[in-house]
Amino acid sequence: MLTWAIIALIIALIAGALGFTGVAAAAGTVAKVMFGIFLVVALVLFVLGAVAV
Repeated sequence: MLTWAIIALIIALIAGALGFTGVAAAAGTVAKVMFGIFLVVALVLFVLGAVAV
């Protein structure tokens, strides 16, 4: 999931550099959401792993 967030961020940067502000904003939003989901899942797995030990 982190990989997809990084890909969306790169797309946003390229689109912004080329002047496609709408695409850049959308891709940036997707990157933020995916990164947030990644953080939540990573935190849950970390807590579950700590509880299991």
